[in-house]
Amino acid sequence: MDTPQRKNFLSLLNVKSLLPSLDDYRRVPRTWRKDLLAGVTVGIVALPLALAFGVSSGAGAESGLITAIIAGVVAAIFGGSNVQVSGPTGAMVVVLGPIVAKHGVATIALVSLMAGIIVLAAGFLRLGRTVSYIPWPVIEGFTLGIAVIIFLQQVPSAIGAIVEPGKNSLLAAIDSFSQISIAEAWMPILLVAIVVITMLVVPMIHQALPASLIAVVVATLVAIFLKFNVTSIGELPSSLPPPHLPHMTWDLVYALLGPAFAVAALAAIESLLSARVASSISETGPYDADRELVGQGLASVASGFFGGMPATGAIARTAVNIRAGGQTRLSVIVHSVVLLVVVYAASTIVSVIPLAALAGVLMVTSARMVSAATALTILRSTRSDAVIFVMTAVITISFDLIYAVVIGVAAAGFAALRQLAKTSGVEREALPLPVIEGDEKIAVYRIDGALFFGTADKILHDLQDTKGISVVILRMSKLQMLDATGAQVITELVRTLEAAGITVLIKGIQASHTRLAEKVGVISSLRHQNHLFSSLDDAIAHARSHA
Repeated sequence: MDTPQRKNFLSLLNVKSLLPSLDDYRRVPRTWRKDLLAGVTVGIVALPLALAFGVSSGAGAESGLITAIIAGVVAAIFGGSNVQVSGPTGAMVVVLGPIVAKHGVATIALVSLMAGIIVLAAGFLRLGRTVSYIPWPVIEGFTLGIAVIIFLQQVPSAIGAIVEPGKNSLLAAIDSFSQISIAEAWMPILLVAIVVITMLVVPMIHQALPASLIAVVVATLVAIFLKFNVTSIGELPSSLPPPHLPHMTWDLVYALLGPAFAVAALAAIESLLSARVASSISETGPYDADRELVGQGLASVASGFFGGMPATGAIARTAVNIRAGGQTRLSVIVHSVVLLVVVYAASTIVSVIPLAALAGVLMVTSARMVSAATALTILRSTRSDAVIFVMTAVITISFDLIYAVVIGVAAAGFAALRQLAKTSGVEREALPLPVIEGDEKIAVYRIDGALFFGTADKILHDLQDTKGISVVILRMSKLQMLDATGAQVITELVRTLEAAGITVLIKGIQASHTRLAEKVGVISSLRHQNHLFSSLDDAIAHARSHA
């Protein structure tokens, strides 16, 4: 029996596993050179993405940069993955856009703080493994939808148009074409083309070259030397702002509670999926899902205190870190230091980057998020998986990301239950030889598969024909799943048969089902407690004594 002191000790150990330890860095003496190189590489790659995602969200380029720095280092220290790179991501941008439009850009820091606390709580409640319940078609449909939205969001900047903030990305992209003239649009379109071509060509020269950064530099130089009349990022801070509590009132907190839960759900899902993928493609050890939630929650809280936006694990930057040789958390910390150097030493240079160049980077990034081979595989798999994949993508694009995941998971669950129900049923078996007089009054029914709310009516229908029968043996040893509804069906069936004068014997009820059967009334509904058998021969012998 546990004493209060033992319980407290175990509770302390439980929390300790979610906190950083020296074991996180035991490999650093052997890998620090690779980590430094990988960190610098990721920092260079992350710079244009952080700026672009900040602009695209409506929070501003500085918000994206602050998030990549603060959230990146906090998640690296406290998170559950050794190589995961965190910061602003495309999926988060899609969620934040409507929040900025409705509540204003000043609320993003508060949303980040609130969402971070929710994710942090989820980590301490050990909810990290719940992401494994999200089916593959839902994840891929969600990813496809996000990629389409990110691409559509860049269309106005790519053609030099200004659209209403928070407007549906598809409608905004269509509306932007009515605002521009060819005389003005060719300049940003040319810059986008330069970025796209550069990002496609540079990897052919050498995979290690930072294609997105080179593309942005080339496009910026073209815009400066040809004196293009295009919108640029504008002034950036030359230092990090001091940490401060975001402005809040109870009314504002209440209004942002729904958006904060949506952001938290997205942050948790995307971060855990990214960490899982990173663990599968690297040799840096497994990830701790619960600790990852703690790290991401603290990262968003810290980002909010510095005026940043919510952060998540970023699979593209994480993959770059792995390919560049990153082995430990040191590489991710170095990535944040590189971005910090940019803030203090190169903010003036960065401020002249055209928004069209960043739009080009995100367009290429969104296109790379989608795997045509994966999409075709899902579409060719089963009809239900194909429908779930397409439905999740369409809902993501048309309505809301969180609704898309919830509806997708619900649809996948319904499809799985429907498939499970098809494997369930009742089969009447012949009595073993030799047959003796009176055996025609004994019926042996084998219940297969699962007996749950989705199969209850089917089981009842299959067991209705008991004409001329005086004893029924229910074989339950092959029953794989039993829920309360299924147990209630058995109870009603036994009571109905007994009321009709038919003796019911139950054979082979599994130990895992016995407790539920007792609580719901299956056992008590039998005429005698000795009508439970573990052997079919014993059940048949007893049935013959009644027949």
